[in-house]
Amino acid sequence: MTEDSANKQPEKQPEKQPEKQPEKQPKMLVIRRRSLVLALISLFVVGALVMGIFSVTYFNTKGSNNNGTKAGSDNASFEKIYEVYDNITANYYKKVDSQKLIDGAISGMLDSLDDPYTTYMNQEETKGFKSDISSSFEGIGVEVQMTDKTLTVVSPISGAPAEKAGLKPNDQILEVDGKSIQGKTLSEATNKIRGEKGTRVLLTIQRPGESETRKVSIKRDTIPIETVSTKMLDNKIGHISITSFSSHTHEEVLEGLKKLDKEGMKGLVVDVRQNPGGLLDQAIDIASLFIEDGKPVVSIENRAGQKEVYKADSSKDGDFKVKVPVTVLTDKGSASASEILAGALKESAGATLVGNTTYGKGVMQTAGELDDQSEVKLTTAKWLTPDGNWINKKGIKPDVKVDAPKYANISLYDVTKTYQSGDVSSAVQSIQQMLNVFGADLKQAKGSFDDATVAAVKAFQAEHKLPETGKVDTKTSTVLITELQEKLSSNDTQLKKAQEVTATKVKK
Repeated sequence: MTEDSANKQPEKQPEKQPEKQPEKQPKMLVIRRRSLVLALISLFVVGALVMGIFSVTYFNTKGSNNNGTKAGSDNASFEKIYEVYDNITANYYKKVDSQKLIDGAISGMLDSLDDPYTTYMNQEETKGFKSDISSSFEGIGVEVQMTDKTLTVVSPISGAPAEKAGLKPNDQILEVDGKSIQGKTLSEATNKIRGEKGTRVLLTIQRPGESETRKVSIKRDTIPIETVSTKMLDNKIGHISITSFSSHTHEEVLEGLKKLDKEGMKGLVVDVRQNPGGLLDQAIDIASLFIEDGKPVVSIENRAGQKEVYKADSSKDGDFKVKVPVTVLTDKGSASASEILAGALKESAGATLVGNTTYGKGVMQTAGELDDQSEVKLTTAKWLTPDGNWINKKGIKPDVKVDAPKYANISLYDVTKTYQSGDVSSAVQSIQQMLNVFGADLKQAKGSFDDATVAAVKAFQAEHKLPETGKVDTKTSTVLITELQEKLSSNDTQLKKAQEVTATKVKK
């Protein structure tokens, strides 16, 4: 699929509209009951950028809503919509695409809610959405949302191309392949970024606090569907990393926990850093592996104040329970379902939270399919922790605050360009800061590509068997950034602290 194919509609002649029937709800607003409908508990599903992020619930019955009000009861208002539609199709100075008008009307209504989590997907976008949640996908691997009408990074998926390229939470994506995406809907913007494995996409990034924008070239890849990895750390402290909550994550977690048990695990670190969220039922099922049956995991509250409490139940897992001390590792990229799990383990299982304050998404969405197989995702409720805390826009603070190494915050730069002696820019400053991480001593790392920088570049190139040009081209940049990511992984101060905290709780 090309980057534009999901957004273009074939132009056609206006069709004669059927006689108005004000007593009926406009077809474009009718929602059909589905046997299994998805209530989104994560931030967003963004085409091929991320895994599908949802929970299971039922959508409202056709023609009604969850507040008991008959949908479409204000017939006069809908007559106004019909009138404008008819006026456009009959009198606009050039041919119009009637389906595009309908899509625009729906998007306009949703935009008026000023809710970044409520969105509309047309038929093509819905197909991609369903494809993404049913199998692996190809893209850059990043969770995004619309913030003040700007596409904003929530969290890059661990190990995915976006993370390797240096994208970070709160980065704003302004352009895709040199074209502005300002004013685009979430689906339109992300469809520009999605694409086949092996192809590249050039993003223009604005990082908060920086005056200059940066261009980042990212090679698309297949984003792995495996969401869980485990390893045994020193002192028999197990480490289980959960990158998202997909349809099989609970099974993967259970399998991983049993494996660690067999290896003699005495304590456990549950790592949900950079985890943008996932299926609500998976978060509940995973929490049930740690929390005593019958204790609360999460509460869902609708606008009428009615609450539904979900409690731990491990019966389907043979009553398996984690019986060792647990620490949960979080950061600002831990969002939604990750926060549900972290909050539940903290408040209902006595786990200690280590790292940074989480993202702060305390609302959930319900997805409903329209008659033409397009979909609307609508924020319908908020969720609360077991103690009744609403963490929206606040996040969950760790019990033990630990930051990642300072070099984890080095700004990204445009790796498609070549930087050389005489250049002066913030990109050069980022390069200098990275070189210092690997032993250079560029005390005046202020963005001027001087003789000392040339020497440091040549030394780095020699060490990594690259042509010793003293210039930082795409190949040198790629190696430099890859090495930085590997160093961050090997010098994980947050994980080390979580391991220490867990060890102190292990019975001697």
